[in-house]
Amino acid sequence: MKETEPSTNEREFLLAALKEGARIDGRSFYDFRSLRLSFGADYGNVEVQLGNTRVLAKVSCEVIRPYPDKPTEGFLMFNTEVSPMASSVFEIGRQTDEEVLVSRLIEKAMRRSRALDTEGLCIVAGEKVWSIRVDIHFLDHDGNLVDAACIAAITALLHFRRPDVTVVGEEVTIHTLEQRNPVPLSIHHIPICVSFAFFDKGERMIVDPTHLEEQIKEGDMTFTLNVHKEVCALSKAGGIPMEMDQIIQCSKIAVVKVAEVTAQIQAGLDADARNRQNSRK
Repeated sequence: MKETEPSTNEREFLLAALKEGARIDGRSFYDFRSLRLSFGADYGNVEVQLGNTRVLAKVSCEVIRPYPDKPTEGFLMFNTEVSPMASSVFEIGRQTDEEVLVSRLIEKAMRRSRALDTEGLCIVAGEKVWSIRVDIHFLDHDGNLVDAACIAAITALLHFRRPDVTVVGEEVTIHTLEQRNPVPLSIHHIPICVSFAFFDKGERMIVDPTHLEEQIKEGDMTFTLNVHKEVCALSKAGGIPMEMDQIIQCSKIAVVKVAEVTAQIQAGLDADARNRQNSRK
């Protein structure tokens, strides 16, 4: 189904508000919408709500044979699924340009930045390694799917626990959760995406655009950084050209936002760990 274009009144009202230094949802230009993290009963099951955008990430694992040229490296795979439940624009079995872009950005942010220690997934070199799969389901689409998906994916990986393994000679024993406590994944750093939308020939830029703002924007850019101020990825798929000082300004804003989101993720994980500890007593 073709996406409904914003009406002339909606467009003019939003642009007039931006010229007055305001956004129609009451946020300032550089504010994220409210972020809420919900953890499922199983490890690695996380739902992220960013404003009215909702994304569910679920991590699973299996033991497989490694590539011959990388005998000690495990696998990290991502699968994104956008259904009509998220928006009537999406169709089952047909990938939109937006879904392809989100998939590639998540791939760059997580796998190419080596956020996960894949060598730590090795069980027996050349024979058995863990394959970690992250399924990302988009439940509600109200703009900025990239940032919500990135937060969901990395939080799910941090929350996930794989079964413990014992290796005696060539015999591998995978223990159940009842036999031994599961083992967390080795995460090197926490990459967070921060998306910007540009208006008025790049003179005005905002963080975390809503769906309406995405429809009216003249260009966009997504920074992926961690709390160490390392740039993991930078994506700008078309739109208006940017000056170097604008890109530097975006990077400075992104550094602040990444620190805020990372702290919120860590607080959510700590709260869930306490809840699980209390439930065992």
